[in-house]
Parts: sequence; C-alpha cells; structure tokens
Amino acid sequence: MRIQDSTPKSDGFFMPSEMTNHRCTYMLWPEREDNWRGGAKPAQAVFRQVAETIAKYEPVVLGVNKSQYAHVLELNMPNVRVVEISNDDSWIRDCGATMVVNGNGEMRGVDWKFNAWGGLVNGLYFPWDQDDFVAAKMCAIENVDRYRLSDFVLEGGSIHSDGEGTILTTEECLLDPGRNPDMSKEEIEAILKQYLGAEKVLWLPKGIYMDEDTNGHVDNICQFVAPGKVVLAWEDNEADPQHERSQLAYDYLSQQTDAQGRQIEIVKIHVPNPILITQEESEGVDVVEGTFPRNEGDRLPASYINYYNCNGAVIVPVFNDEHDQAAVDTLQQLFPNKVIEPIYAREILLGGGNIHCITQQVPQA
Repeated sequence: MRIQDSTPKSDGFFMPSEMTNHRCTYMLWPEREDNWRGGAKPAQAVFRQVAETIAKYEPVVLGVNKSQYAHVLELNMPNVRVVEISNDDSWIRDCGATMVVNGNGEMRGVDWKFNAWGGLVNGLYFPWDQDDFVAAKMCAIENVDRYRLSDFVLEGGSIHSDGEGTILTTEECLLDPGRNPDMSKEEIEAILKQYLGAEKVLWLPKGIYMDEDTNGHVDNICQFVAPGKVVLAWEDNEADPQHERSQLAYDYLSQQTDAQGRQIEIVKIHVPNPILITQEESEGVDVVEGTFPRNEGDRLPASYINYYNCNGAVIVPVFNDEHDQAAVDTLQQLFPNKVIEPIYAREILLGGGNIHCITQQVPQA
C-alpha cells in the first residue's frame, strides 16, 4: 500500500456515487462516555441494529477499540467482520477514507486531514490523532494505495458525489475557520475537483439548523438520488429557523446545473418536528472539559436526509415523529428497487449525527 504523490484526477480516478454497488461498508463502534450517554450502551444497541441491517445486503467491517474488542466479537453478528481499529470516536464517514475508482476497475483511497470538526478553533474533542489514522488503516485493510492530504482538512460528511462530476457541499462547513482558514473558496474548490475527480462543485449556503457539531455538513440537508436530482431537507413553517436554511438551499439549487449541464431537480422531504435533549439524556453524558456539551433543552439537528444507501436498501433514520412515514414513502418512490429500512435513531442523533455519519462505503471497483 503506497502513498501516491499525484492526485486522483490526474491519475484518472473519481469519487463514485454512493448508489453504485459496494464491496462493503465500514463502521466504528461507539464508547466515548463524554459523548454517548449511559456508558454508550444505548448507542451501541442502535449501532448494532444499523450494522446488522446493512449486513443483510452487503458485508460490514466494524472497527473496534481494544477495550471493546472481546465484547463486540461475542455479539456474533452475521456478515460483520470485527477488526481492531483504534479511534477517538465512531464517525467513520468523517474520519474514514473517501474511496475513488477509475475505469479499469481499480480503487484508491483519499486520506484527508482530520481535526475533530474544527481543531483548536472549534473542534469537538482533543486529541483526535487516532481518528486521523482511520483512513490509512481502511486503505491498508482494503489493500489499496492512498492519497494523503496532510495540509487540507475535510470530513466525508461535508461532500456528496453524483458520480458524474458533480459534488455537493456547504459554505457553512468548508469555509468555517476551523478547517482551512488560509484558503479561499476557489482554492478549496480546486482541491475538491482534483481529489474527487470532479468538474463542478455546488455550494449550498448552510446545513441543518443547530448542526453545530459539524458546522453544517451537507449529508444532513441534501443528497443526490440520481444524476441531476437531489433530496432536500425541508421545513414549511416560516417561523422555524430551519425554513430559511431550506429555502436558501432550494433557491440556490433551483438556479444550478450539474457538471453535465442538467438542471437540478429537487425533491423535498420535511424534517421532523423539533427534537430536544431531555434532562435524563443530558445527565447521562459525562461532562469533560474540552468536549462538546449535551445540554437539556438543546435542539438536535434531526433530518431524514442522513440516510445510508447500501446495495439493496436505504437505511433511514426515523424519530417516532408524524413526518416519519412520509419520509419513508418518498424514499421508496425514489428508490423503487430497494428496501427502505427505517431505524429509530434518536440515540445516534444524541451523539451529534446520524446513520450516514456512522457509515462509509467501499465501492465495488
């Protein structure tokens, strides 16, 4: 496994769509008691459900810290390979490798610099050195070469590809001072094009309201469902702060074309009603200086857009909310040949993300 000193684009590689066939899905096991309540046991139960659901459709590689390895191995999950991968927390979408492919059936990994969503400026925890090694370890396990960007910070949840040259992202995240403050928007876009093999970057203004952990990752507000077609998190209520963010995204995308010149078609999926942290949930998290607090009454960045698209299914978070069924129905219409697998995902949301954030696909090169 070599580190390439070129770029994916110059070598003919690009980031495929998540909707193409996967070789497997990677996940990491949660255990941080200053992020996951109740010693992470409630979150572990839902992570297990997500892993076992995906494993019905494709293999899962589950990375586990040494402290949890024996326990997770004893869970004996079918089609789930348990491997020891040291990590600081369980958001592999963001710290894992972004896999790129070429037309000859070859695959490589892009190893972005990871700094816990903002480093010493506004990051969520310190240190994050083990998370920054996860991408390299993924590439080693998959036996693929990698491109290492030691001076460019990016998380996988901040980008989404249509596989045909177009990338979605948000200004709120990529222009945040905790990422690459010395680079202009144009310089950042040039890096994305080179390392994702893309021709065009679409910059949504903002992400979901109160997505302060990630500074507005795109995978919580908008995803491609086909080339030239996206789903967008929507809020009808003009008094809700989410409405303005959704409207900004809608207005922007309505005026855009993709890399192939197609007008962007937008499908709205209404967000759930506001979900607030309860006293019990807040008190279940260990308070540690330097980590992101979980305070009673805080609104969580809930969205149905944070789903994961695997080989035969779409794994979608639901919240026991009146909008759940409409979200499931819309996704079923968009993916008629896939099984829609809803999972009650409040415990993942309490940690700061959701199902898409805890998964990372490896394409079938």
